Amino acid sequence: MVTRTTARGSVFDVGALFEIPGNDVNRALFRHILYTRLGKPEVWQQVREAIRSDAGLDEAYRAELLSGPLEDWCARGARTHHEGMLDAVTGEVVRDGAPVNPSACNVVRKFQILKPVRENFLGSHLFDYAQFPHQDGFVVPLEYIVRFGITSASSVFKKYAAMDAHARRAFEAELGVTKPLEAWQYLERPISDFTTKFEPEDRMISKQEALVTSGLSGAQFVRSGKLAVLGAWVVRQLVEEIGLRLWDLKWEFAKDGDELVFVDTIDTDSFRATLFLESEGRRFVTHYNKQAIRDYFLILHGDWIEAIKLAKARGAAEGVAFTELLKAGQESGVYPMTPSVEPTFVAIQQTKMDAIRDYLLGRNSAETTRETLQRAGLDEIGFFRDAGKLEAFAKLNGI
Repeated sequence: MVTRTTARGSVFDVGALFEIPGNDVNRALFRHILYTRLGKPEVWQQVREAIRSDAGLDEAYRAELLSGPLEDWCARGARTHHEGMLDAVTGEVVRDGAPVNPSACNVVRKFQILKPVRENFLGSHLFDYAQFPHQDGFVVPLEYIVRFGITSASSVFKKYAAMDAHARRAFEAELGVTKPLEAWQYLERPISDFTTKFEPEDRMISKQEALVTSGLSGAQFVRSGKLAVLGAWVVRQLVEEIGLRLWDLKWEFAKDGDELVFVDTIDTDSFRATLFLESEGRRFVTHYNKQAIRDYFLILHGDWIEAIKLAKARGAAEGVAFTELLKAGQESGVYPMTPSVEPTFVAIQQTKMDAIRDYLLGRNSAETTRETLQRAGLDEIGFFRDAGKLEAFAKLNGI
């Protein structure tokens, strides 16, 4: 099927809230270039060398990553649902390299979406995944989150910060980290966590529950977890070419017989990449992904963020989509209306995304792209300074 990316974006799971001009083509192009890379054996050979030379990895972890799927992909490349991008003028499906006229339309193989059955239980509710192990050709009902580091805004860090000392130690063991979590800490090795995908609200779940939820065999689930970490290395190498540091990303997979296939989207809306910049003697983190828009709303529209939290709490308790509760509350005047994003801030985000696009198309060098991204980041810091919100920005992104 043909998928069309829009220039609109969503944050906090509310729906399309803002628009960055040109970001429809920018995101679709990133996806096309990245998925094309995943299919190339030489890309995986580069990943293999990066893992072999990473001095921070312990030998057991390194050996586990180097065995299994990576050996296969170094020979034949990984399987994805991506077939190519449509040329915006000719309509030709371009399978390798960028079209002469990039478009917002990618061509993908379609996999079925199965949803768990909701069961009521003594005034509460559960979700039944019993059908999944008996099906094939479906999207695994999980989001696989891979983290190379911990940001101040990550769900893992927020959950960890709210725990007592005993719970923190247990959570560290679950994640597989060797020391306490800190904001803006790059980890010795990437870690994985999981959320549900097709329930009304995403739930963070343990690895054991993720296995049961996935509909996969134990061996398939282990393989899928390796796919997520290894695929994250490909994205990391891509963004590091232009000076960005990758912190985390989300993957989805489909089961296709005995194969596992990379599916769904991977672009600047689904990973966190940053620069560290200095301004007037202070050091800040600037984001080159959707986190910049999240921070905008958190800093400038806290009342709306609070309304989302209240609606999500009600939705989780009642087992319904919080967006319905939020919309009803807005219509009745209980919750504030959804705010817009100031054009000046949108323009800064457009500069960032256009710079990444131009690098992928070979229009600008890596060095020129890094310089453009740095200037845009400094402009963003200046935006919050001019708005009188620099301290609020520093609370989220100060180092």
